[in-house]
Amino acid sequence: MKIDRISHIGIAVRDLDEALRLYRDGLGLELVHVEEVADQQVRVAMLRSAVGQPRIELLVPLAPESPVGRFLAKQPAGGVHHIAYRVEDLEAALRDLRSAGVALIDQTPRRGAGGALIAFLHPRATQGVLTELCQEDAT
Repeated sequence: MKIDRISHIGIAVRDLDEALRLYRDGLGLELVHVEEVADQQVRVAMLRSAVGQPRIELLVPLAPESPVGRFLAKQPAGGVHHIAYRVEDLEAALRDLRSAGVALIDQTPRRGAGGALIAFLHPRATQGVLTELCQEDAT
């Protein structure tokens, strides 16, 4: 498995408009797009800086029982939810990780924001950090 770069840092927020006032209007990050990812029950705003990577992904839960909703129930102020690494071949990366005994949340890739293929590693395998692998521009 080869990690290409950090794709994005996911930040759980309670109010997307308020968060955009900080990240877009205050810090000057460019809003790339906003979308809903039904599978994850989340609304996503993807931002990038003029200097490039990594992007910032603001996550607002669409339901309290969603993964981000449960995160905010434990962390009412919000905060860093996950770090995503870009890989060239997600299926191969998952095979390698399974062979190495790494605990996975997702056994197979699924669609995430921007149409990327994504899979999450279990935090107990990654020093307590929820880690996402993503294959961007996947068709």
